[in-house]
Amino acid sequence: MKGNYVGQSLPRIDARTKVTGTAPYPGDFSMEGQLIMKVLFAGRPHARVVSIDTREAEQVPGCVAVFTAADVPVNEYGLQYPDQPVLCGPGGDKAGADIVRFVGDQVAVVVAETAAAAVQARELITVEYEDLPVVTDPRAALQPDAPRLHPPYPGITIHPELVYEGNIVSRHRIRRGDVDAAWANAAVIVETEYEIPGQEHAFLQPEAGLGYIDEEGRVTVVVSSQWAHEDRHEIAHALGLEEEQVRVIYPAIGGAFGGKEDMSVQIILALAAWKLRRPVKIVWSREESIVGHHKRHRVFARARWAADGEGQLLAAETKIVADAGAYTYTTNKVLGNLVLTVNGPYRIPNVKTEVLGVYTNNIPGGAFRGFGAPQGNFIAESQMNKLAEALGLDPVEFRLRNLVRAGEPMPWGKPLPDDARGLTDTLIAAAEAVGWRKSDTGWVAPRSAARPGDPPALQRGTGIALGVKNVGFSFGYQENAWAGIELRGDAEIAEARVYAASSDVGQGTRTVIRQMAAEALELPIEKVHVEATDTAITGSSGSCSASRMTFMIGNAIRGAAAAALEKWHDEERPAQADFTYLAPKTTQIDPETGYGHPNFSYGYVAVAAEIAVDTETGALHFPCLVCANDVGQAINPRMVEGQIEGGVIQGLGWATTENFIEKDGRPLTTTLSTYLIPTIADIPDEVQAIIIENAEQHGPWGARGMGEMPFIPVAAAVHHALRNATGIWYNRFPVTVERVLRGLKGK
Repeated sequence: MKGNYVGQSLPRIDARTKVTGTAPYPGDFSMEGQLIMKVLFAGRPHARVVSIDTREAEQVPGCVAVFTAADVPVNEYGLQYPDQPVLCGPGGDKAGADIVRFVGDQVAVVVAETAAAAVQARELITVEYEDLPVVTDPRAALQPDAPRLHPPYPGITIHPELVYEGNIVSRHRIRRGDVDAAWANAAVIVETEYEIPGQEHAFLQPEAGLGYIDEEGRVTVVVSSQWAHEDRHEIAHALGLEEEQVRVIYPAIGGAFGGKEDMSVQIILALAAWKLRRPVKIVWSREESIVGHHKRHRVFARARWAADGEGQLLAAETKIVADAGAYTYTTNKVLGNLVLTVNGPYRIPNVKTEVLGVYTNNIPGGAFRGFGAPQGNFIAESQMNKLAEALGLDPVEFRLRNLVRAGEPMPWGKPLPDDARGLTDTLIAAAEAVGWRKSDTGWVAPRSAARPGDPPALQRGTGIALGVKNVGFSFGYQENAWAGIELRGDAEIAEARVYAASSDVGQGTRTVIRQMAAEALELPIEKVHVEATDTAITGSSGSCSASRMTFMIGNAIRGAAAAALEKWHDEERPAQADFTYLAPKTTQIDPETGYGHPNFSYGYVAVAAEIAVDTETGALHFPCLVCANDVGQAINPRMVEGQIEGGVIQGLGWATTENFIEKDGRPLTTTLSTYLIPTIADIPDEVQAIIIENAEQHGPWGARGMGEMPFIPVAAAVHHALRNATGIWYNRFPVTVERVLRGLKGK
């Protein structure tokens, strides 16, 4: 539902400052008398810290303090479960805090007058380690004789058929129908093993921040993260303070993609500022950032799917082991999304799915754009493309025969909460954009014919994939978001100030908030000002994740605007009101069957890929990638297009160039010269963004979340196109030049 501001491609409110370099990021903040902090990382994947000697470090001129585990009042934290020490080492009350479990565990922090002094002091800290057995393969970590990295995770129900239980951090399953009996009725069965890689977030701005004591005595940190009030909670817990004694401020943020959802520098900055009563600043290098924050979960899977001779799906059995790394982070939630997406948006009468998250000594797995859906989608859409090929059916036609219709149950036993029209609309739009056409007998794929001027070694192909993902938090959590509005003026409203603790990690949330507030208040947009994210002046708007922020904060703004206008009309000056939006309720899924009502809204997306493969070198080129995304209502269409283009290219990097390598628990790709994100030379000649608007009944002005969706089907579409160009299924990626060439040579 377009309006004066909703549905309009207005300029971003931060565009000028970012283009001119004047936007203040956390690393740009400084205060008089500030100190510099450096972190001593463990540098080893699994060991007991026997002792830490800081005496020589403390003698370095300019060194002010060295903090270790003994200095942390409550030495634990964790977004889902507090299983990670703030600082690893002896001296505290937390059992197991003297053990480092991955190379990025923090052992000590040095605070000095200068960076040089801090580095020098850090090098003089003597740590005695007792190395412990290392486990880096999550499949090996499941075995009875594997090293136990943590005590048993609370709340895990181990099914009798699982003879192992060591190192399991999460377990999700779906049981529907009788899979074992279904195989006998199958015309085709496709069974495949997949290995799906991790991924580094590679955001532009590494972790940085400034800690200090504000004018009201609060421990204050200026950082870049994704949920200010959760940061405040974690800091307060670790320091043993009341939350009101802690303040978190977000200025401009140089990207996140889920990589700033968990803690990095927040607690140690607060600790140092609290202990020393002086400002403390830290800026991580790129290498520190890559070692110190979590990655996309690496996944190992075996999928066995079947269809009958009429092209109807009969059964899907999928077993998945995911690498949780050293700590829980958000593994349980990520893999909850994976289990919902690994069977796709299809009618499958018989389903058996098992997803295990497993501790290892690798860098932890955590939130990353798509939050488990990309891994699940790659498995589901690859199986769909293989079944279509085995049946001799067009892959678009095969999908349309099997898509869930309005009111039909998904594998978790409940229908999608809308008419699911976006599934068909996005699939057809993406397919038609690259040449699919509908004939009298069904859909027909474009021919992958050579073009004039193509060398003999060049082979072309086209691929398709469809995706679905939840919007907002789920699995029984009461999703909520707070917003406040203050109207100022005399006879008429002269200014509206909007308060929302919504993290803008570069996607333009603050601009969208301004547009939605102006629309709700029916004010000229020039009169609307959006305040900075600051826990001192706002309630919690929740995390900038799960494609939730526009949906949730938009509804909160509508409620706050209505309440503020009512006060204004009652001649209250200034008129101040706030509103907490509560999303429709969801339920947990049954731990044995997977049945439940896990989400209140979904986004729909399809990607079609055109590929050209040099069969002599293995080099890949992409003439075009098309992404059709049902966004409900594009609040700012230009920014939606930007999210689609960025998501598609980021997904292409995961599929083709980004090869994050860990060996024996140690990352080998710790720079952007060894971990290769796409450059302008790697991106497609054209990225076509197709915006589809089927209004979401609960969304503000019909909007549904979309930030993660463009990423999700890219890898499956690329691999399908690669199959059609080369005749080879690559079930492990990224498909680097070397891997493509080895496949072409039969290796």
